[in-house]
Amino acid sequence: MKELVHYILQFGNLNQQQQIDLIVSKAQEREIRKEHYFAEAGKVAAEVGFIVDGIMRVCYYDNKGEEITKYFIDENNLVVDLESFDNGICSSCYVQAVTNCKIIVFSKADWQELLDTIVGWDTIVHKIISKALIQKVARRSPLVAEDATTRYLSFMKMFPNVINRVPLSYLASYLGITQSSLSRIRKNIR
Repeated sequence: MKELVHYILQFGNLNQQQQIDLIVSKAQEREIRKEHYFAEAGKVAAEVGFIVDGIMRVCYYDNKGEEITKYFIDENNLVVDLESFDNGICSSCYVQAVTNCKIIVFSKADWQELLDTIVGWDTIVHKIISKALIQKVARRSPLVAEDATTRYLSFMKMFPNVINRVPLSYLASYLGITQSSLSRIRKNIR
């Protein structure tokens, strides 16, 4: 739980130990096995997670039935389909464990209680969400204009903790290239 508390305190102050104790009391630790889902398309997201250990990916199926990896989420980041969670609508994406994951989870009711009880919690949450959105745009924007080799090199630089922990098929999907192209790129870089 200390990882979660440390993460939260980067975005704002909690002025009382009671507030931290309340957050910890609402949090539940959970393990999600590799390839299992934290959230699924067609269902309403009912939890907010914080990844303590492991990597998850957000993916969907295109109109041809091909699986597309939108992005990866690694340690010390929140994981939630915010639109589904906030608006009670069905998600269009899957959130899948790429590795065995240890996460801290809050139910929707407990998350709402934190929003209702802790003064400033909504500001902290807003800052966390803003940071995540900025990171998401920063990750995707260069991928549109760069060639495949440059995209791979950029990914290596931005995600050194992820690159060797995800299957090549997921990485190729994220980069928008075939797995054989990715293998060729990796071979040429070495």
